[in-house]
Amino acid sequence: MSTCAVIGTGYVGLTTGACLASLGHRAVCSDVDAAKIARLSRGSVDIGEPGLPGLVADGLATGRLEFTASSPAAVEGADFAFLCVPTPMGPGGAADLGALESVLAEIGPVLPHGCVLVCKSTVPVGTCARVAELVGRPDVAVVSNPEFLREGSAVRDFLNPDRIVVGADSPRAADRVAALYALPDTPVVRTGPAAAELVKYAANCFLATKLSFANSLAELCERLGADIADVAEGMGHDRRIGHSFLRPGPGWGGSCLPKDTAALLRTAADADFDFEVLDAAVRANERQRARIADKVAECCGPLEGARLGLLGLTFKAGTDDLRDSPALAVAAELAARGAELLACDPGVRDGSTLDGAVRDGPVRDGAALDSPVLAGSAPVALVDDPYEVAKGADGLVLLTEWPQFRDLDWPRVAGLLAGRVVVDTRNHLDPRELRAAGIAWHGTGKPRFAGHGPVEFRGRDGRSEQEAIMAEDVQVLQLGEHEFAAEVHEGDQTTEHRVSYPAEVLDALDMPEPDEQRFVAESLKYLLQRTPSTALPHDIDLEGVQNEDLDFLPEMRARMSG
Repeated sequence: MSTCAVIGTGYVGLTTGACLASLGHRAVCSDVDAAKIARLSRGSVDIGEPGLPGLVADGLATGRLEFTASSPAAVEGADFAFLCVPTPMGPGGAADLGALESVLAEIGPVLPHGCVLVCKSTVPVGTCARVAELVGRPDVAVVSNPEFLREGSAVRDFLNPDRIVVGADSPRAADRVAALYALPDTPVVRTGPAAAELVKYAANCFLATKLSFANSLAELCERLGADIADVAEGMGHDRRIGHSFLRPGPGWGGSCLPKDTAALLRTAADADFDFEVLDAAVRANERQRARIADKVAECCGPLEGARLGLLGLTFKAGTDDLRDSPALAVAAELAARGAELLACDPGVRDGSTLDGAVRDGPVRDGAALDSPVLAGSAPVALVDDPYEVAKGADGLVLLTEWPQFRDLDWPRVAGLLAGRVVVDTRNHLDPRELRAAGIAWHGTGKPRFAGHGPVEFRGRDGRSEQEAIMAEDVQVLQLGEHEFAAEVHEGDQTTEHRVSYPAEVLDALDMPEPDEQRFVAESLKYLLQRTPSTALPHDIDLEGVQNEDLDFLPEMRARMSG
């Protein structure tokens, strides 16, 4: 087994050191933060990553994992030295290599003869060549070995990777690095340093572009009356596309995608190349936060003075990372429009205050709640109880897909809300459960009943669909209390729908003993003036229609009275 120095104990460094120790290697991790090193030496892990605290504890117990505040001490006797220092976004989007260069000045002269310097940090193309120049040691090989760790599953990704990328000018050095992982069934991509460095940027930027495409497609689905879940499923079965990264949300963020897209755009510009596709993906993501705020205003009413509850602040579930979180970006937009915000996130400590979400400076490794990274507009108050978030709120906005939120007592939530509206930016909740509790659920990329212009397409015998409906080509069958089955006939095609509503919707008509079957039929006719039958969802909740369309009840009164 080998001795590995790991410089930097952030997300990548600590995971790398703990996992190498679990594979039987000796790992010595260093960091400039002496207090952090003291905590890690006691087994106290600040990073919320499943499985990582256990690996650290095991490594300390076996003696294979050590921590030191001295990088030169860490590399003493090392066969490999892993560079895992932060490379945040600098001016103009370029990666800031200041920390990397500072470390090299410290360890370069004292690296053992034959040591392999492994660059794990995400760095611009050409950095490995620059590292070799700065170290100036022909006896020390420099290898690019980019990480592909996802927050929330970093340990699993390290120990069970999709591939191992090793970029080196020395085949022997590349083989030595690949052998560290002891994973004979995992593909190893051996290439030059420049290609390995570009692989990391290319992979993250492709994922960012795919997410922007999914969010843009979700917006189009809303305008056309389609369901993004159905569209994504149909696309995902194509093996060339796959199912991953096709779910819409409030935008993409975190510690990697924003800085990596900016860095690759800067690299492309320096190479006199206009990377139009990537630039469009970034602009679409920036637009997404405003689009979500617009939707919240549409569903919950004017934002000025509104009290809104936010479910989730981290950039995704399973992590405590707030860096460039799209949830915080949306919160900043809502606050800028005058909303008062109260939030709950299982991964964020309670009793704190966030100052919005607008990034005032470069992304910094391990940003805390009081970091200037999060400085911006109006504060977001934090509580640890989601029911406190709902109390008196004019609406709830789900921004992070924590599984705990699916298990909330929604009838209880409904009783606490001032406005029974939930905007689910990630389509994470069960709309049937919320609607059964009397809450209007608004998802992303879902068919909408309001906002569609008149639809004219030909039905049976060449008649327009409206004419076909008036000719009794809608059949309604009562299944139970306030629950109906409906068939709409269009030529040789029949669409089937299940229609339901609580008694309060019928009561709101304020009419003596209205015919329920006729009410359902007239409701469908009204919806078909805005949406084709083939675009209507199978399950139609007329309470949702009422909440989304202010003209619905007056129109129904007129139709039922006629």
